[in-house]
Amino acid sequence: QVQLVESGGGSVQAGGSLKLSCAASTYLFSRCKMGWYRQAPGNERELVSTITSDGTPTYTNSVKGRFTISQDNAKNTLYLQMNNLKTEDTAVYFCAYDILRVWPARRCETTYWGQGTQVTVSS
Repeated sequence: QVQLVESGGGSVQAGGSLKLSCAASTYLFSRCKMGWYRQAPGNERELVSTITSDGTPTYTNSVKGRFTISQDNAKNTLYLQMNNLKTEDTAVYFCAYDILRVWPARRCETTYWGQGTQVTVSS
């Protein structure tokens, strides 16, 4: 069982920056990826960014060039540096922890979620 605790959310004006953190309670050798999702009111949860255990990042197009995902494996912590924030980035941001599953097929599956942290960007 892995518990995830996010922090770093808050209110900022457009153009500002925030850095989110996600502390995991433990490290699992089956961990294959971690990521950040967000959900705005009335919208479905969407993937923002992921990073594999070997450090390969991915970003959704709307945040490329503005957000940077990183991890500190020694601290079991995931980060999301968000720069040049826009009002459309307003959402609850969730941390996700993916486990490698091997049956019935080999896949990286989101298994644990954090409770979310609110990010509000005003114009």
